[in-house]
Amino acid sequence: MPILEYPEGAAFPGVIGRTTDESSPAWPALTRAPKGTPNVLFIVLDDTGYGQLGCFGSPIATPNFDALAAAGLRFTNMHTTALCSPSRSAIINGRNHHRNGMAAITELASGYPGYNGVVPRENGFLSEMLLEHGYGTFMIGKWHLSPSSQETAAGPFTSWPLGRGFERFYGFLGGDTSQWYPELVYDNHQVEPPRAPEQGYHLSEDLIDKSIEFITDLRQVDPDKPFYLHLCFGATHAPHHVPKEWADRYAGQFDDGWDAYREKVFARQKELGIIAADAELSRHDPDVPAWDSLSPDARRLSARMMEVFAGFLSHTDHQLGRLLDYLREQGQLENTIVMAVSDNGASAEGGPTGTTNEAQFFNNAQESLEESMAVIDEIGGPDHFNHYPWGWTFAGNTPFRRWKRETYRGGSTDPFIVSWPDGIAARGEIRSQYAHIIDMVPTVLDLLGIEPPAAIGGVTQSPIQGVSFAEALKDPSAPTRHRTQYFEMMGHRAIDHDGWRAVCPWPGPSFAEAGTGFGNPISAEALSRLDATGWELYHVAEDPTENHDLAADHRDRLIAMIANWYVEAGRNGVMPIDGSGLARMVAEKPLIAPPRNQYTYVPGTQSIPNFAAPRLLNRPHSISASVEIPENGAEGVLFCQGTAAGGYSLYIKEGRLHYVHNYVSRDAFSVSSPDRISAGTHELRFEFEPTGQPDMAHGKGVPARLQLYVDRTLVATSDAPHTTPFAFNPGAVSCGHNPGSPVTPDYASPFAFTGTLHKVVVDVSGELIVDAEAELRMAMARQ
Repeated sequence: MPILEYPEGAAFPGVIGRTTDESSPAWPALTRAPKGTPNVLFIVLDDTGYGQLGCFGSPIATPNFDALAAAGLRFTNMHTTALCSPSRSAIINGRNHHRNGMAAITELASGYPGYNGVVPRENGFLSEMLLEHGYGTFMIGKWHLSPSSQETAAGPFTSWPLGRGFERFYGFLGGDTSQWYPELVYDNHQVEPPRAPEQGYHLSEDLIDKSIEFITDLRQVDPDKPFYLHLCFGATHAPHHVPKEWADRYAGQFDDGWDAYREKVFARQKELGIIAADAELSRHDPDVPAWDSLSPDARRLSARMMEVFAGFLSHTDHQLGRLLDYLREQGQLENTIVMAVSDNGASAEGGPTGTTNEAQFFNNAQESLEESMAVIDEIGGPDHFNHYPWGWTFAGNTPFRRWKRETYRGGSTDPFIVSWPDGIAARGEIRSQYAHIIDMVPTVLDLLGIEPPAAIGGVTQSPIQGVSFAEALKDPSAPTRHRTQYFEMMGHRAIDHDGWRAVCPWPGPSFAEAGTGFGNPISAEALSRLDATGWELYHVAEDPTENHDLAADHRDRLIAMIANWYVEAGRNGVMPIDGSGLARMVAEKPLIAPPRNQYTYVPGTQSIPNFAAPRLLNRPHSISASVEIPENGAEGVLFCQGTAAGGYSLYIKEGRLHYVHNYVSRDAFSVSSPDRISAGTHELRFEFEPTGQPDMAHGKGVPARLQLYVDRTLVATSDAPHTTPFAFNPGAVSCGHNPGSPVTPDYASPFAFTGTLHKVVVDVSGELIVDAEAELRMAMARQ
């Protein structure tokens, strides 16, 4: 006898009598998708440029992305916001980034609706929409859509993936992480990686393992239930981490440099029909030196950094192939709507020379060429936090100009692939219709025959701003439906309309031409001057690479487009226009817990992210551990912060108390007790006493006296001539063990304390010295 069901809110259709023999039951209906409903898979790459996938002309091997393109379509005119969190919000809910409160990354939030870093509930996520239609919803990988102050075990968790319609989550919450020792979250709690790098661990592989696990868990219980998997690799954001054998596959392939790479990729893009046969390559960027101008060692180092990046991308492609093979074996791939995109153009955050350790860049302590060359064979490995120079960034965005963070096409035009063999007849074709990432959600809803919900969880929904490009999937001659799109990023502005593009670069077309870098505030006077003389105009339908500025020839059109930009800005909450970086970084923001003078930690708890940890650098502080040492002794970490890239650790080894300060992986300053710590209860204390002033401009924090106490008796002291000036990155604080890469090679992670550690108290009552500009550099590099 079939079960009688009724929809939510409907009257009970059964019969309720005095007893069950004169009654008949009915059940609230479960939400089930119709049999045969397609799965949805979004693949979001990080900092991958237009000219870096093989199917978009790159020499880097990406056979699985290429196979998706061969089974579906490549869109050559897809646009993003030019930055991480803003793009990720638009991809997942179909609204413009300012409407999502995501004018920039969450770390740069400020107190205006378009800038506060809080995605309003009225802007529902695709996960929330599909959940109501019977989908299983999984988020894997990078999130970066929660206010940074809410990325701790204190929550609130309403902006975490499980608070926004995802039933399961495995990944990381912030802007970047080590691929070897990632800061992982499983659902709503922190976890350690399942293996160590020497056991073959890599984050990209782990993310695919979890993707397969989540889908398998679902399908073995309910084989007909569709899934929505939002897969966001950490790749190819820095650090460019990859097993050495993958990088070695590209040995020698980039020795001719970035200028040659651009020419070869551009020629291949024309062969593939990615770019018109009569198109011009964008100008050589004034910020990028000619390859031949570099010294032989600089060329070798730069080439190796690109080999590592290429290996990283190919390795990521290989991991994606494992997921696609699994779906194919399960008979699911043909009926899965796949959309693959990058969040912005390639990143220039490695600077003009690149770096083997971004912590050196953040701390104004950039290594010399000689120091970099000394570790050239280790680049990409667990001991480094590397990023290539911006010459490769420029090349990676071929054929366009500039890069991530800027609204020229190099920052905001990205590779885009759509595949759905059961629903799209075309194979391997190209589509040139204009599209923006806000169009992805409405297209999926269109393909599924789902109307955007009027309300989610009782919250009335705002209109989805993107438009469906579903018709273009079937018809290559379908008209472009997305006719106008504004852009704004850190004061850098643009607007597209019917094949024309107006751009107002800030601070200028390049750093060299502007005479300054990004992050400068825009005054009202400067804005008026920019609106009068700072806009450029390109007919991108004929000049896709923005080579020929027609502002003087089409003044009326330009004025109309500037006016249209202001209309769009008004509609989307772009005001006030803010070119600043430093001011946003240091501005006061709501905190879950205000700073205090004492912090108490106990072992067995989650690590504390850097921004929520006590700020110890350049100020007097103490770390006191209450311990019990058994008769046979104990060893392990009592308290630490950071990784092999830089940090400090207080620990016991071979019975003696030690403290080490790892200065950007370049110097190690330590102090050790002369005698073993006896059995029994003890207070073990480290004190940091500044002995001079910092030299922030030259990457030197305060010199300091390092002191160890046992039961309030001074037992050892030494001097550090300088210390870390600004920040550790990664910089999580841990009590009772050292997760991730070890702060010092004196022990192997996690080196958990084997005695009894009751608590650690950190006192930071001393005056704080900060470098706000360095703080901004770190935040922008983590996006």
